[in-house]
Amino acid sequence: MAVGGELTPAWLLDSYRHGVFPWPVRDVLAWWSPDPRAIIELDRLHVPRRLARTLAGARFRVTCDRDFAGVLAGCATAQLRTEATWLTPPLRAAFERMHALGYAHSVEVWQGDELVGGTYGLALGAMFAAESMFYRARDASKVALVNLVEHLRARGYLLLDIQQLTPHTARFGAIEIPRADYLRRLDEALRHSATFGRQLETGALRNSVSTL
Repeated sequence: MAVGGELTPAWLLDSYRHGVFPWPVRDVLAWWSPDPRAIIELDRLHVPRRLARTLAGARFRVTCDRDFAGVLAGCATAQLRTEATWLTPPLRAAFERMHALGYAHSVEVWQGDELVGGTYGLALGAMFAAESMFYRARDASKVALVNLVEHLRARGYLLLDIQQLTPHTARFGAIEIPRADYLRRLDEALRHSATFGRQLETGALRNSVSTL
């Protein structure tokens, strides 16, 4: 859509309200609005059976907004991303600022005291724009995603934007919709209010998700 601009809160809030997000290309700050757009329907999450068993066990502990900076660092460096990430230091600093202002949130997955996975994104109205996720232990990013979806449902969110479809997210029921449809749904979500909260709300909804 555009190049340049600023990573200030005002720019970011205005961009996300119009379905546009930053995705730097090397040293160039670029802004994107894909067509089609990928989303996960909050009431149509698919959980593979093996993952469902992991979720039912005690292997991981899951929190929210406990270590936002740690999740950002994981998303920027895990899986050999250190030299090939779009999550540049200026973008990380911008999202840390948005977290301090109450707009950006994280879900953390722990093994003991070690952060082994997580995801983060930006919340506006009843829309949550998921930005990235990472893992350092098998299934940790998947556990973060399922817990995020359950939490958003429990808190009354209407739209989960994941920007682009990948084979990984498609396994969980992610779909693509035309940009025009996405923008209509975004406008509707922004007319409603939802709060992310300080405690993760999951578990009670797990029996309502489908398994593969």
